[in-house]
Amino acid sequence: MASKTPALNVLDAAGVSYRLLSYEAGNDHFGAHAVEELEIDPTLALKTLVVANKGEFGVCCVPISARLSLKKAARALGWKTAALSDPKDAQRVTGYIVGGISPFGQKTALPTFVSNSVKDAELITVSAGARGLSVEISPQQLIDHADGTFADLEA
Repeated sequence: MASKTPALNVLDAAGVSYRLLSYEAGNDHFGAHAVEELEIDPTLALKTLVVANKGEFGVCCVPISARLSLKKAARALGWKTAALSDPKDAQRVTGYIVGGISPFGQKTALPTFVSNSVKDAELITVSAGARGLSVEISPQQLIDHADGTFADLEA
């Protein structure tokens, strides 16, 4: 990798200890592909989803093996409804391409919620800000450095 991603810059600046994982990036089903390539538990590997409502955006991190409940996402964000963001909007507000969106170092700081299901895990994996690049960190480090909150998000 020629240069570090904004996500890695945030973690490095904060002195966070993490393990960087790289793999051959796919062209779709990014999370499932990462789990397969890295041979990791899909309940502990998180996808970073951008949700929207009337021009507002938020981030929800849920396990690859789970489905995001848009109703629960809306509740966590204090909205009446939520929808998955248009990919172009997600890229515009985060500064990352779809399949490489990280909860860290986004262009626009978005409210971030992480599934309760990983709260007690020792380590989880999340995108490091590029397709084919992930970081393994503790769930609390994710919360602390993405200014996140644990929430009930799964369908």
